[in-house]
Amino acid sequence: MSHEIYTAGILAFFALAAATYAEEPEGEAKDERVFEMRTYYAAEGKLDSLHARFRDHTTKLFERHGMTNLGYWSPIDNPDNKLIYILAYANNAAREKAWKGFMADPDWKKAAAASEANGRLVAKAESLFLRATDYSPEIKAEKVGDRAFELRVYTATKGNLDNLHGRFREHTCKLFTKHGMTHVAYFAVSDETPSGKKQDRAADTLVYILAHESVDAGKASFAAFRQDPDWLAAKGASETNGSLTTTPDGVKSTYMNATDYSPLK
Repeated sequence: MSHEIYTAGILAFFALAAATYAEEPEGEAKDERVFEMRTYYAAEGKLDSLHARFRDHTTKLFERHGMTNLGYWSPIDNPDNKLIYILAYANNAAREKAWKGFMADPDWKKAAAASEANGRLVAKAESLFLRATDYSPEIKAEKVGDRAFELRVYTATKGNLDNLHGRFREHTCKLFTKHGMTHVAYFAVSDETPSGKKQDRAADTLVYILAHESVDAGKASFAAFRQDPDWLAAKGASETNGSLTTTPDGVKSTYMNATDYSPLK
């Protein structure tokens, strides 16, 4: 075999190997944890006391019982006195065990009783069980600085949730990055709760969180994003024949500030 043929063969081999390697996914394991987004509506005049209980007692007791505190936020515009937070658990069984232990913990009972001597702190509580999407970044608690967070909840039209996820996976996330937004987490709603109850929103809901330098920066980023020709092309391609991916009122945005005790800032 001539030197030239041998060299050409080697080069072709490495070119093929490089192309094959480049096409392969990075191989990162999908986050299989159970996530729970909890929304508390504080009783009138009790929001500060609720924050104090979380700051001084609740978050530490959650950790004691195996729960992972990810983020705690209050909406910037907060007429309903909301506290929104997200916990993570290894699996459904771990979630049930953790809450059973927490509720029976004498330290929790003592803290709850002391904080509610003059009335209950929580008027209403909501819970939504979530799973990380395959295109979500690593979901972790990290302190970056003074940022504005944005919780966005999308309701897909019937049968279009997979199409919505596909658009985010292939286009939207990259364009968010292009326009200066920071990805925090992307979630789908779990089919059922850890106790086995069905969740009605599993078939049509996407939940995600972004971070911005400020509220104004977030609004400016979205204004530029919506005018981006690449976004308009991707949106048009995903909504052929007038089939909207989200319902007409199916995009809800809430700007939030992280609490002083939030692990994620």
